[in-house]
Amino acid sequence: PADIRAQGGVARMSDPDLISGILDAVSIPVMAKARIGHFVEAQILQSLGVHYVDESEVLSPADYVNHIDKRAFEVPFVCGATNLGEALRRINEGADMIRSKGEAGTGDVSEATRHIRTISGEIRRLAALNEDELYVAAKELQAPFDLVRTVARDGRLPVVTFVAGGVSTPADAAMMMQLGAEGVFVGSGIFKSGNPEARAKAVVKATANYDNPEVLAEVSRGLGEAMVGLNVSDLPAPHRLAERGW
Repeated sequence: PADIRAQGGVARMSDPDLISGILDAVSIPVMAKARIGHFVEAQILQSLGVHYVDESEVLSPADYVNHIDKRAFEVPFVCGATNLGEALRRINEGADMIRSKGEAGTGDVSEATRHIRTISGEIRRLAALNEDELYVAAKELQAPFDLVRTVARDGRLPVVTFVAGGVSTPADAAMMMQLGAEGVFVGSGIFKSGNPEARAKAVVKATANYDNPEVLAEVSRGLGEAMVGLNVSDLPAPHRLAERGW
């Protein structure tokens, strides 16, 4: 995301040769990005054998009205959300995972914090509503009533919830987990740091030991320079990727 942000222009799906090369080189699951609404890019990614597709606001949207109908695919999708309404609409379209958007490629975790707090807070508010009020909430959230009622009953989304966008340090990852995330996505925060391999290992350990300050202190040592990044508050509205999607 940091490179996409720096280079500008139209950002599209990666070259299939690059994706196939990564699939051949690693033994872990591979996720690849498709543009919002670009179902043909998703078809190509599925045919390449990727394990997950990210319908990503980091790439330039292909459709400003429709997201991909994810129910038409066998490959699982992850989609971004800044609030509960967005999350529920993506789940209704077939998303298997939700990630709070944050602001990708910045190294500034403030938007990731705001989005996971917003989603969690809106879920808690649903739990306090009666049946009649849930109908009103479903209308406001632009989501199916049955899905809204399920979230109110369970106190959580019916899919795994990750946090992404600006996570750059082991402490960032641990904070997201303490705020209720079930996992974190870290890209530029690792690859734009001074020691990507060490930082990746540290983030994994921090995520697994998010409530242990002693472990967090230890894994935060000697990682080299963190991603310099950008302050989200300095970004003009057209360059805020989290605002893509609806």
